[in-house]
Amino acid sequence: MKKTVLVFGLISGAIMSLMMIATLPFIDRIGFDKGAIIGYTTMVLSFLLVFFGMRSYRDNVGGGQISFGRALAVGLLITFVSCVCYVVTWEIIYFKLMPDFADKYSSYMVEQLKASGASQEIVRAKIEEMRQFKAMYDNPFINAAITFLEPLPIGLILTFISALIVRRKRKDVPETVMA
Repeated sequence: MKKTVLVFGLISGAIMSLMMIATLPFIDRIGFDKGAIIGYTTMVLSFLLVFFGMRSYRDNVGGGQISFGRALAVGLLITFVSCVCYVVTWEIIYFKLMPDFADKYSSYMVEQLKASGASQEIVRAKIEEMRQFKAMYDNPFINAAITFLEPLPIGLILTFISALIVRRKRKDVPETVMA
C-alpha cells in the first residue's frame, strides 16, 4: 500500500504545488477571486488521483478486489500526502518568496468592502480582523494548520465518493459438483 499511496499522493501534491507556483506570482493580475477559482479547480483535478490510486491498489495489490474500508484507507493516505505537499509548498512561498502576501490579501479584502459601500465602522472592523489574520498567519505552525485545511475537505469528499465507486467485493465462487 505504501508505494501506491506515495506515488499517487506525490503526483497529486505535485499538481497542486506546481499550479500554486505557476499562479501566485500573477495574483495581482488575475485577482484573488479568480485565483481561488483556479486553486480549488486544481485541487479537484489533482484529487482525481485518489480514485486512480484506489483503482490501482484494487487491481494490482488486491487482485481486483477492495473493500470500502480499505479503499477509504488508501484514499485518505493519498489525500494526506497530497495535502502535506501543498502545505510545504505554501510555507516556502509564504515565508521565502511572497512575505507580503498577507498584506496584499488584507488590502484586497478591505478594498472589496469599501467598494461594496460598507460603513466606516465595518471597514475598521475588517482592518482589525485582517491585522489579526496576518499576525496569526505569520506563525508557521498556525499557517501550516490553516493551509492543510484548505484542500482537505475536497480530498475527503472525493475519497469517500471514490471508495464507493472503486469497492469491489469478492464474488463467491459456487462449489462445483464433481461428477
